[in-house]
Amino acid sequence: MKHIVLGTAGHVDHGKTALIKALTGVDTDRLKEEKERGITIELGFASLTLPDGQTFGVVDVPGHERFIKHMVSGAAGIDLVIMVIAADEGVMPQTKEHLQICSLLGLKKGLVALTKADLVDADWQDLVIDDIRTFLKGTFLEASPIVPVSALTGAGLTDLLNALSKAASEIAEKSDAGLFRLPIDRVFSIKGFGTVVTGTLVSGNIRTGEDVTVLPHRITSRIRGIEVHNQSVSLAESGQRTAINLQGIEKATIARGDVLTRPGTLEATRRLDVYFDYLPVNEKKLKNRAIVRFHTGASEVMARISFLDRDDIAPGDKAFAQLFLALPAVVMAGDRFVIRSYSPVTTIGGGAVIDPLSRKHKRYSDRIIQELDRLHHGDELEQMATVIDRSSFTGINLQGLVIRTGLPQGQVKKRLETLFSQKQAVLLDREEIRAISCKIYQDLQEKLFSDIRAFHEKFPLQEGMSREELRTKVGSFVGPKLFNAVMRDLEKSGRIIIDRENLRLPDHRVNLQGEMEDLRQAIAGLYRKAGLTPPSFKEVMEKFAEQKSRVSSVLNVMLKDGSLIKINEDLNFDQEVLAKLREDYKNMLLREGKSSPASFKELTGLSRKYIIPLLEYYDMTKLTVRSGEHRILREK
Repeated sequence: MKHIVLGTAGHVDHGKTALIKALTGVDTDRLKEEKERGITIELGFASLTLPDGQTFGVVDVPGHERFIKHMVSGAAGIDLVIMVIAADEGVMPQTKEHLQICSLLGLKKGLVALTKADLVDADWQDLVIDDIRTFLKGTFLEASPIVPVSALTGAGLTDLLNALSKAASEIAEKSDAGLFRLPIDRVFSIKGFGTVVTGTLVSGNIRTGEDVTVLPHRITSRIRGIEVHNQSVSLAESGQRTAINLQGIEKATIARGDVLTRPGTLEATRRLDVYFDYLPVNEKKLKNRAIVRFHTGASEVMARISFLDRDDIAPGDKAFAQLFLALPAVVMAGDRFVIRSYSPVTTIGGGAVIDPLSRKHKRYSDRIIQELDRLHHGDELEQMATVIDRSSFTGINLQGLVIRTGLPQGQVKKRLETLFSQKQAVLLDREEIRAISCKIYQDLQEKLFSDIRAFHEKFPLQEGMSREELRTKVGSFVGPKLFNAVMRDLEKSGRIIIDRENLRLPDHRVNLQGEMEDLRQAIAGLYRKAGLTPPSFKEVMEKFAEQKSRVSSVLNVMLKDGSLIKINEDLNFDQEVLAKLREDYKNMLLREGKSSPASFKELTGLSRKYIIPLLEYYDMTKLTVRSGEHRILREK
């Protein structure tokens, strides 16, 4: 069965609360002040079961202009509205404002209850109905039934219930994004139970015993109990009026407008992109950066509105805008909102959230306007591709896509597969289903490839660029998973070679030219001439003192290409000299079967300074192996 929330709307003292009591038996005015003044101040709640078994959660809203913000918070979660108009007064100021609010919040279904019908005669009633029909023309209630009723005598209540039943049957199942979200519209405490919050569960579901978070304060708690339609249940679902008993949390720490979520799912925002509808009834233009009152869910937040393609907006116009909130709010893409002026306080417009987690935009940017147009008017693939593009190098996971598109998780997964197959997105992390724009991914590949190439040009004598140096150069905004993925793909495609921690292009060769090649030849000549008694590193540096800064680089190149062989930290040998000694040493071992430091000295005429490092080098390079006090050939 569909879960439907029924709400009232209408001018003060037109009989909304009396009508709900006549239908449900519940007096939703519970405050002493409400009883004394005879008007509704706070939201009231009840449940209504129709003859066909359909059960509504009922929200009764205040009608007085001073409590419009309460009315907005109540109307935000309703699916079906009863526009209450008293037969003896007809259409009044708050009738008009309430209808505007319902329209701005995206309501599509409702009916009119012509209350206090017992106070007027038939002719007057017909005149009022004609007037109402004219008033409703062009609105979502234009073709809705107008049902005369009397809460006092009960006349017309059966007709009203039948009309409600028919309207309920025409309401489609609401799309459910799947993330649990309950905007809190009432907080109270019950002795022996503790803090209770109520609201319309707009998305997802929740069970008793689960952990929850109150945003934006990030207060954590656990659900002790749940009630729906005054019945204890273990599970509450999207679309239901829900009361939740929270464990271990003080009433004073929660307020109307806070949002109950699962930990780690939603996050609060202070900047969002919107599509704004400025009502035609406004008398003057609204200027850019005007201070306004932003109403969404059950919250009211002061905000500054920035128009992205104009300096002001005329009555009846629509525009893309950014809202900068004074306090954080919890919203998702697709959420409806109402805007009221700062002073005097009146409803001036509203619209839909396009991106709840946007960056600050430069005004008059064609690119930004095109993005917003795709997000607002595009199909699901266009919306998701645009959000992924907007997520830049961090990418976005499945949960983030749900929040920033408003689409159900199942649809997001399907559309993601399409984007992957169409090469519009790249799967960055399979575990959390994190995606990044294919264009951004390819741009990053090109940037890293160019950085390695530039490094070769700047440091031609170095074999390659260290992985960590490139990682630091690209910046912390590129996470390790993205960086490693790009490196793997560049290597897989053959565009780079990864040698342990070094990165280089396949065609990179260390080539010395000009003065550097002259220096190399000079150093090589020094080592060849020295034979088996080469100079130490310090002695080479002293020999070429005027080119000290280049000597180290040239030595590194010679060691890399094998023309010099490193024996230990201070001894390098010319490769040809060392190769000839190897042959001489091997022939001696073949003749004599073994060698000792003394026999090696006899072969070479070297001092112990060179003998021991050389013997250890030939052990290390597997020509020889120690056997007691001697060395023998490793080869059989």
